[in-house]
Amino acid sequence: MNKIKIAGFISAIAFLLALGGQQAMCQMKPINFTKDTLSNGLQIIYHIDKSAPVVATIVHYRVGSRDEHDTQTGYAHFFEHLMFEATSDIPRASIDKYIQEAGGDLNAHTSFDETVFYQRLPSNEIKLALWIESQRMRGLLVDPVGVETQRGVVTEELKMRRNNQPYGTLLDEICLGLFPGSSYSWTTLGSEEHIANATIQNFRDFYDNFYQPNNATLVVAGDIDLEEARGFVKAYFDKIPKAPLPKRNDFKILPMTGEVRKEIEDPKAQLPGVFIGYRSPALDDFDYYPVALLMDILSAGESSRLYQAIVDKEQIAVQVAAFPLSLEKSGMSVFYAIAAPDKNVKDIEKAIYREMNKIIEKGISDEELTKAKNIKEADFISSKKDVLEKAQTLARYNSYYGDPSYINSELSKYLSVTKEDIQRVAKQYFATDKKVVLFYMPKKSS
Repeated sequence: MNKIKIAGFISAIAFLLALGGQQAMCQMKPINFTKDTLSNGLQIIYHIDKSAPVVATIVHYRVGSRDEHDTQTGYAHFFEHLMFEATSDIPRASIDKYIQEAGGDLNAHTSFDETVFYQRLPSNEIKLALWIESQRMRGLLVDPVGVETQRGVVTEELKMRRNNQPYGTLLDEICLGLFPGSSYSWTTLGSEEHIANATIQNFRDFYDNFYQPNNATLVVAGDIDLEEARGFVKAYFDKIPKAPLPKRNDFKILPMTGEVRKEIEDPKAQLPGVFIGYRSPALDDFDYYPVALLMDILSAGESSRLYQAIVDKEQIAVQVAAFPLSLEKSGMSVFYAIAAPDKNVKDIEKAIYREMNKIIEKGISDEELTKAKNIKEADFISSKKDVLEKAQTLARYNSYYGDPSYINSELSKYLSVTKEDIQRVAKQYFATDKKVVLFYMPKKSS
């Protein structure tokens, strides 16, 4: 499965600049779609793309780690795995086999606010994809064999990702520090203990509450005939009964009282690292766009401010980056740097603040803003050329905004950002002591 990783947050996007923002913009055509809703509440989006004989399906469930209880964490991630087990009509360990034998691929991911399953197949296999997703939606077998199999798989994954790689607990620590008392205070991996202690009934209750048609968006995109696809969707999904709306936690984010600072001995780290987390805007806040551009100005490529100052000029770090993590109810921005040999992580921390303060005090140049917009524009346009990525984006916009047409308009929000917006958000979100600062230090020789 695809998982949240630091490397996943920071894409190597410098080469996209060569595309040229204006050239990409000229090539962008509106993405047309049709939206339906079944009587059971399932929302469906159809998008026709005849460029290749391929169909992609997305099922986007509005359930993530945010929807868990503080004594039952990791359930959404667990179901990302369990959904590949058996259903009432699909034998155990057969879903991957069916898709691969049909010449397709499939995957899934879980985040704080969503769990998403996606398939890509030759277009003549559209019925197979829809049948599988309808089976998983309400026919999943939450039984001892599947649960115990995936309990072992998930437990090993938790150990591997937290204990067997350097800086493996950094997101856990940052979330706990930034969102105390909130269900954003734990990551999607959740607690190994909670997964170990969960009963079959615990998991069945979670499945019955959240994996329902009225808590999902289905996207069917690619080389399809619209009316034929509608007929298949109706045949497989319309018979699923309508369920009550999911019961959700009362969500709240408490104010931070100050800085959280922690030093962590990490036996897997070869070099010290510094990680600095701030709260930042939620997905539906316009400030998300200037913050995202600010992160690129600071860290996108070797010409970025942080790289030039800390890696090239001062040579106190071998790697430095910054990324925003967008959440539905809030957000976070994380800066990190890996120290050069024999360099002090506290000097790196000061250097990061110094570069941010330059923007707070003096703003950015026209050239920097243009470059950041070109990066976003080229990335945005490039991602809309793939049918699976378009399907994922349509599902996301429908789920979070109730409006898939954002796929044609969100770019304009980036392009409308001004230098003044960049300077304002730099001061508003990053000129504060309300942050999490983590120093990961290699284990000292005994």
